[in-house]
Amino acid sequence: MTSSSSPSQDNKRSYPEGLRADALMEEDVAWSLDTDGDRDGDQFDRSERAALRRVAGLSTELEDVTEVEYRQLRLERVVLVGVWTSGTAQDSENSLAELAALAETAGALVLDGVIQRRDKPDAATYIGSGKADQLRDIVLETGADTVICDGELSPGQLIHLEDVVKVKVIDRTALILDIFAQHAKSREGKAQVALAQMQYMLPRLRGWGQSLSRQMGGGKGGGLATRGPGETKIETDRRRIREKMAKMRREIAEMKTGREIKRQERKRHKVPSVAIAGYTNAGKSSLLNRLTGAGVLVENSLFATLDPTVRRAETPSGRLYTLADTVGFVRHLPHHLVEAFRSTMEEVGESDLILHVVDGSHPAPEEQLAAVREVIRDVGATGVPEIVVINKADAADPLTLQRLMRNEKYSIAVSARTGQGIDELLALIDTELPRPSVEVEVLVPYTHGQLVARAHADGDVISEEHTAEGTLLKARVHEELAADLAPYVPAPLV
Repeated sequence: MTSSSSPSQDNKRSYPEGLRADALMEEDVAWSLDTDGDRDGDQFDRSERAALRRVAGLSTELEDVTEVEYRQLRLERVVLVGVWTSGTAQDSENSLAELAALAETAGALVLDGVIQRRDKPDAATYIGSGKADQLRDIVLETGADTVICDGELSPGQLIHLEDVVKVKVIDRTALILDIFAQHAKSREGKAQVALAQMQYMLPRLRGWGQSLSRQMGGGKGGGLATRGPGETKIETDRRRIREKMAKMRREIAEMKTGREIKRQERKRHKVPSVAIAGYTNAGKSSLLNRLTGAGVLVENSLFATLDPTVRRAETPSGRLYTLADTVGFVRHLPHHLVEAFRSTMEEVGESDLILHVVDGSHPAPEEQLAAVREVIRDVGATGVPEIVVINKADAADPLTLQRLMRNEKYSIAVSARTGQGIDELLALIDTELPRPSVEVEVLVPYTHGQLVARAHADGDVISEEHTAEGTLLKARVHEELAADLAPYVPAPLV
């Protein structure tokens, strides 16, 4: 059992009585002329007027809280619960500690945490009926208003556990989705998060259930015996969510086309690409800033940056390449997010080299490596060369660094904060980047100096000598440039 210290009551945040519920089916996610052109004015208060509100004092029953499934999570005081099914006790405690960090990132106060040892999660209440009763006592004792489970719960498990503990229950997937929703800034990032949220919520809709019908059923001749309830409210909600998901997929596909055009342009100019991948909070953005001066947000929190950033960089030998920062990974990353962010994660699969950043000061860096490689396999990037960059070397245990560098064949220890090992990393990138495949030795007239410039920019110049007839150049270049240089191959001496 693990437990975090209980904070003082003074730290409890308060919210107004009328909590705004952000409906997933809100039509204002993306403005379009067809749906919004007829509105009168800017409609600044439209979503405020249309928002669901809970009226305080009418009921305290859990099933009467109709906005539970629709509102954005507003976590305040939480109790964590995990199920230890395999591995050591330390592994389960590390997983719960990570869940606590996720909860704090989402804005919650962690009051307590408990672990239940089981062969597999209970099919009804996740932790079993007896432990569920004990969890209810802990919730009452601590004054918590939310329980977070360290796993993905089925809709039935959510309902049954809520019936026992009498407070809101969410799982790890819902928590990560909420963090992504808070941190997404770009249009594509927001659309991807919205799609993942709707995929997650679709099988979990409860709301008013079967209590409301929007249209009557048909029947020959009508009459009391033949009229059915028609389409219920939950069926209407599901249909609208599916329609919204289809619209989101189309929008994401259009944005993906723009990224592919840019990627093809880089390939056409033979610019190598390097992707930075790694566990969340391992220091990927810090490393990008150190290598390129990109100025990306750096914060000691999980999933601080979601939107991919691509910057141009240069190796010590003068070769140009692009460096792309990707979304951070985490253990048990929800498959909804993997699918929604697949177009973004393709930057990893399409790259020429992966810098796999791992936090050297983490208690279990090997688990981080395994979790990231699992996602890399999912996006089909197993054939891309990889360099393991062990970051935060200044704060890491020397024995841990030695173990990691012994186990990982291509690895290097760096510190993005202090600059330790950065020069060695740049030299290693220069060595591992793919080099042009054709070696040429040509005598280029001075009137065609642009070919020499292209060889310097896109190829690897081995030697260069200026003679009376022109520039004697020996270099490794790509096939296209080799064809342009072919007329200037000197004739063999007889």
